[in-house]
Amino acid sequence: MSIAVPVIDYKALVQDDRIHVSLYTDPRIFADEMDRIFTRGWVFVGHASEIPRSGDYVTRELGTQPVIMVRGKDGGVSVLVNRCMHRGTMLCTAGRGATRTFACPYHGWTYDLDGTLLGVPYPGGYAEFDKSAHGLRHAARVASYRGFVFASLSPTGPSLAEHLGRATKLIDRSCDLSPEGEIELSAGWVKHRCAANWKALPENDSDGYHLGFVHRALLSTVRSQYQRVVGDERSIKAVVRDWGRGHIEIDWSPGYQGPFEWFGGASGPLVADFVAALERRDGADLARRRILEGPAHALIFPNLFLGETNIAIVEPVSVEECVHWHTPMFLQGVPELNGRLLRMAEAGMGPASFLMPEDLTVASRNQLGLHARTAPWLELSRGLNREAVDAHGRTVSHVTDETTNRALWQHYLAVMTEA
Repeated sequence: MSIAVPVIDYKALVQDDRIHVSLYTDPRIFADEMDRIFTRGWVFVGHASEIPRSGDYVTRELGTQPVIMVRGKDGGVSVLVNRCMHRGTMLCTAGRGATRTFACPYHGWTYDLDGTLLGVPYPGGYAEFDKSAHGLRHAARVASYRGFVFASLSPTGPSLAEHLGRATKLIDRSCDLSPEGEIELSAGWVKHRCAANWKALPENDSDGYHLGFVHRALLSTVRSQYQRVVGDERSIKAVVRDWGRGHIEIDWSPGYQGPFEWFGGASGPLVADFVAALERRDGADLARRRILEGPAHALIFPNLFLGETNIAIVEPVSVEECVHWHTPMFLQGVPELNGRLLRMAEAGMGPASFLMPEDLTVASRNQLGLHARTAPWLELSRGLNREAVDAHGRTVSHVTDETTNRALWQHYLAVMTEA
């Protein structure tokens, strides 16, 4: 006799001003997320600049499912399930590479770049065998926006344009800093394993409340804008925004007092040439606005973080473990800035940096604290009394408010309860 498993009531677990701790600790909820968010929805896989030539590939995860993003012979980008169709062996274990074909290390089945099965060793062992029926499985849908490649394992659902919605402007804000309008991810990725539920990292990346406590060393060491995000609450100018569909932002630029504060207040001939290139393309006024505002600091739901001069990925592993990836965002057309962007990535997000080790430590301590079952609810009411809706229909509030948390969880609720 089978025992009925209780249906998870997400509407009871996600409320307007609080959420239940089981959302971070229940393995059933994690499995449900892998289906509803990371299988049915659009997930960031990688950037087209990572695979510039035919045969170039990188290996990634869609939720917990391994995939290969590869540049085909026709120049197109495919996302293939990283699993031999014979006995299930993972084809590629390297993070990146270049190849003409994919060969299974177990029994030697060989596949073309588009996933077509090319050869089976010792074919006499099969009385009848249709190779066309045993090609690698493709992500049902693959689409990109300005080089950012997204995939969905579901053949149905909203288009990528519908998923991104107005948040394309956040991607535009970063890409348009390049004189050529393109970014490049060519430095390689650094990965940090974190003993916390995957949702803790997107929440933290868009949380402006913790800065003066978790990152006190940064704030006491690095001058300029960082000193203006702590102190008197009324004097802090940075804001948080809800862009809809789970896409959320911290906008530091209202607190900037001059151009290039996001770049450490850089000056000199290299920066002058950069500005001149932007002015030739955009005109002086728009170019000045770009170098004043800088790149976006935003989450593209569910797993892409535009970390100002870095790009990051959140990879779920299990209900209480995830991996954080990051790489510096290079601007095409100004390779002379790459060295500084690389050093900034090391200083902000590397293993001995100002930010990442502290954020990962706090996330893991959060996860430990969530096991105190006598307190089953987490408070999310900060700033409810002072949110406003701007002229573009986005909810905006003080940078220390939990507007971004609530926006993420309300979209999560919609995804986890839709038919």
